Amino acid sequence: MLLALPFAGNVLAESSIKVQIRSQSGAKTIDLPLERYVAAVLAGESGTFQSREALKAMAVAARTYAVRLRGRHGSEGFDFCDTTHCQRIELEGISARLEEAVAETAGELLWYQGKPAFTPYTRDCGGRTEDAAAIWPDLAAPYLRSHEDPYCARRGSSAWQWSADPKRILQALRDSALRAPDDLDHIAVQGRTTSGRASTLVLTGASGAVRISADSFRFAVGRELGWNTVRSDRYQVQASGGRIAFEGSGSGHGVGLCQFGAEQMGADGRSYRDILAFYYPGTLVGLTGRGLSWQRLSGDSLTMLTTQPDQDRAVLATAERIERTLAQRTHWPVPPNLELRVYPDLDTFRNATGEPGWVAARTAGHRIYLQPIAVLRTKGVLDTTLAHELAHAFVESQTLPAMPFWFREGLAAFLQAGRGTGAARIPADSDLRQTSDADRARSAYGQAQAEVGALVQRYGEAVVLDWVKRGLPAEVANASASQAPPKSK
Repeated sequence: MLLALPFAGNVLAESSIKVQIRSQSGAKTIDLPLERYVAAVLAGESGTFQSREALKAMAVAARTYAVRLRGRHGSEGFDFCDTTHCQRIELEGISARLEEAVAETAGELLWYQGKPAFTPYTRDCGGRTEDAAAIWPDLAAPYLRSHEDPYCARRGSSAWQWSADPKRILQALRDSALRAPDDLDHIAVQGRTTSGRASTLVLTGASGAVRISADSFRFAVGRELGWNTVRSDRYQVQASGGRIAFEGSGSGHGVGLCQFGAEQMGADGRSYRDILAFYYPGTLVGLTGRGLSWQRLSGDSLTMLTTQPDQDRAVLATAERIERTLAQRTHWPVPPNLELRVYPDLDTFRNATGEPGWVAARTAGHRIYLQPIAVLRTKGVLDTTLAHELAHAFVESQTLPAMPFWFREGLAAFLQAGRGTGAARIPADSDLRQTSDADRARSAYGQAQAEVGALVQRYGEAVVLDWVKRGLPAEVANASASQAPPKSK
């Protein structure tokens, strides 16, 4: 990552999400990188998925949901809670398989008319999805209309039954501050949505009748009596033997992607894009919300994806020249399948990468994500940005997995600049990885670069480059451990 000058403007997809975590010891708010948050959502909402393509579809839906609704709990000082009220997360449940699904869709969002779509999802739609307008009138969208779901039906939608003493139901409603008769003898479905789900209920007792939203009723009962009681609004209800009995199918509100159906589509060999197109028809998956077509330019050893080939073509030759220089200097092979992805505007870069505007570029694997060429050129950082990110790609293609993060970052910066800058010391990983404070990050990267520069001055560049493949020698590793600031609790 290369730190550029600050840029103004709102960031749609911030690089970190503030999540409130609740435990027996109380609540705390933590910052999670966007992609880490998405992985935690997969663990919490779909960790048992078998289909890789269904997982990838869920990753795109969860990421888009986070970008679209970021700040949902803003008045409380965080973006999302860790429950199904927002998206349920399980940090401890993140696995390599889930991280791969996130990485394979990195930065991808679901777009509608140039904006991130509203992407709710449900466990089991019961064979027919619900219309969003039936649940959230203010968030109604053409791509969230009710439709048949043969995939869910084939998967075997779960039928359920539940009955309870009317007094327990009545107490649950009162605990949620909902209106109800003084006593309860009978519940009738007065209105249904286009999908056949209950929309309005009439609660009847000796003292009279009260109308109530079926959605409010389900949440009140679930909150007080358990979420495996009234599992969806797709049911019939009757009073019998002094109890009120529900018989239904499905689980959840039924809007958007049905997880049962998505699993079946994946098992049928359908791609994650097919799954998203079925559940959110009319939307587009991509890294840009403007529907621009990426065009591929091929060089001798690099590929560029750009929406402005005539304007950006010359940069490909510059990047290959820098690449050859790095190969000669390090005596390492050119990393295979390197790809430069140049974004047409700052918002698109931010949306796709989750980086703030003061980060000029990002390298992940074989891909280098760049802010618009014109912006980098105007700021006078185009060549240094290319050199830094290509150096990153070289280092990451050769380094051992256990190589300290500060060393990898510092070496990339040293190879780009050719020297160390600032005061040499080992910065904390938290200072290097955070993107909320530009000055703090710049200071940390300068320290890492200076530390590597000091090592090169002491041991020689060829020796330090050799450590990338062999690991840090004991005296350096031990010295680094003693210099490193203590980890926060």
